[in-house]
Amino acid sequence: MARYLAQIIVMGAQVVGRAFARALREEFAASRAAADARGRAGHQSAAASNLTGLSLQEAQQILNVSKLNPEEIQKNYQHLFKVNDKSVGGSFYLQSKVVRAKERLDEELRIRAQEDRGKEPQT
Repeated sequence: MARYLAQIIVMGAQVVGRAFARALREEFAASRAAADARGRAGHQSAAASNLTGLSLQEAQQILNVSKLNPEEIQKNYQHLFKVNDKSVGGSFYLQSKVVRAKERLDEELRIRAQEDRGKEPQT
């Protein structure tokens, strides 16, 4: 009886192991395909996220902007920076997060401007 139980457990572990390995291969292939689809701009954006420590979405949430509008970013940045100034009882930590978010969004705007220049037809 114990022998059959051990065989069932071993066979179950093998089935689960194979299924896990197949799912892992499929996920890796899908991830690689998505990365290839993003192209060069995706790599620059990912590098900017790593450099500043914030993702684009997180930076947009911090500065409360939905679109990359330079005027709106600057307006919200100035307001949040002043509100979180330590001399008026604000938090240095939050103020630094606001600065990092602004840096991240500025970098994304620079990347997109570079892309736009690269897409313009040569005359």
